[in-house]
Amino acid sequence: MERVVILGGGESGLGAAVLAKKKGFDTYLSDSGTLSQAGKNVLLHHEIEWEEGGHDMSKLLTANWVVKSPGIPDTVPVVKAILADGIPVISEIEWAARFTDAKLIGITGSNGKTTTASLTHYIFRQEGLDAALAGNIGDGFARAVAKQEHANYVLELSSFQLDGIVDFCPHIAVITNITPDHLDRYDNDFNRYIASKFRIAMNQGPNDYLIYDADDAVVVDYLEKHPVQSQLMPFSLEQKLEKGAYIENEELTIKHLNNQFNMPIATLGLQGKHNTKNAMAASTVATLLGIRKETIRQSLQMFQGVEHRLEPVLKINQVQYVNDSKATNVNATFYALDSMQTPTVWIVGGVDKGNEYEELFSLVNEKVKAIICLGMANDKIIETFGNIVDLMVETHSMSDAVQVAYKLAKKGDTVLLSPACASFDLFKNYEDRGTQFKQAVRNL
Repeated sequence: MERVVILGGGESGLGAAVLAKKKGFDTYLSDSGTLSQAGKNVLLHHEIEWEEGGHDMSKLLTANWVVKSPGIPDTVPVVKAILADGIPVISEIEWAARFTDAKLIGITGSNGKTTTASLTHYIFRQEGLDAALAGNIGDGFARAVAKQEHANYVLELSSFQLDGIVDFCPHIAVITNITPDHLDRYDNDFNRYIASKFRIAMNQGPNDYLIYDADDAVVVDYLEKHPVQSQLMPFSLEQKLEKGAYIENEELTIKHLNNQFNMPIATLGLQGKHNTKNAMAASTVATLLGIRKETIRQSLQMFQGVEHRLEPVLKINQVQYVNDSKATNVNATFYALDSMQTPTVWIVGGVDKGNEYEELFSLVNEKVKAIICLGMANDKIIETFGNIVDLMVETHSMSDAVQVAYKLAKKGDTVLLSPACASFDLFKNYEDRGTQFKQAVRNL
């Protein structure tokens, strides 16, 4: 019996372990930290052996395969030792893909991938297709495959997940955009991060498709220097295209072969330039798969967005509170500030991933009346924006940040949580951060 070792006991690790066990492998899970009780319950239920608080190398080095959670870098000693022993180390999405013949839609990018994946899945379901939403959202891919076989999987994929693929190949790949993010993981080398995102297309052939933002100079430049085998389907707000999605006469237009789709952008359920691009990417996927135009139109009108992404929470004393906790990088926060129509009290901060804040200067100068820093290390934010915004306050808990915002905001203002940073200094993850924000607002 082949032995599979799973490194990491988070969502993707647990899913990979359950799938391995279900497929008849000798399965072992190893985590250097402490497993959650819920995680232990899953392992006990499926009779999977595990260890926590460290790695017993004698047990790890007997593996035929090691499936690594995306949060674990290749540079840690345990991974180096496994690779040095000649044991293949793969990602959970690579592992899961080996056990399904379903049609795979892979969506990556620095920003917009959650909304695009959620909208794509919504269109599929409105059409009545058998489809699951998985990857970096909802269930991990392996857990989704272990639970139930579907005809289609819409997968939101991070660069970390793509780093560990070998044969993984989505029939349709989407790259929403590429801006500097997670550079701490890539030795502050933006080119390595770009190449990581483009791994989504590395196994594609001429019958597959790559949908991408033709307005993104980083993406276009990379494609020119590193051509892919798949068919290109660009989308653009700035230029009319021979094929793909573009705007003409205030209408979203998609051209593919002899087929054309049109819809007024004013009727989109999600407004704003970034959301128009998300709609373009999702509707291009749907067009390529032959989903009815009426289904696509109705879906784009009805879809209301995802939690923690520019999510209106409450209006209190005519001040609007907006939860954009999912903005874990500067570019995401750029979109959020760009969409603000009123004077803004901005809650920002967390774990800095090598952020460069210069692109926010003009927006902050124009729209932000006060900055509330929320994090353990706020020096960089204070230093960066101290000359642009007169009022800056440091806080170390969400309840404090919201209380300060309540005092600073006046009638007609917006309080925006858009951290531009990771959440792991004060919160479990961005969802926990957003949930705490919403609870603190409701407690006002």
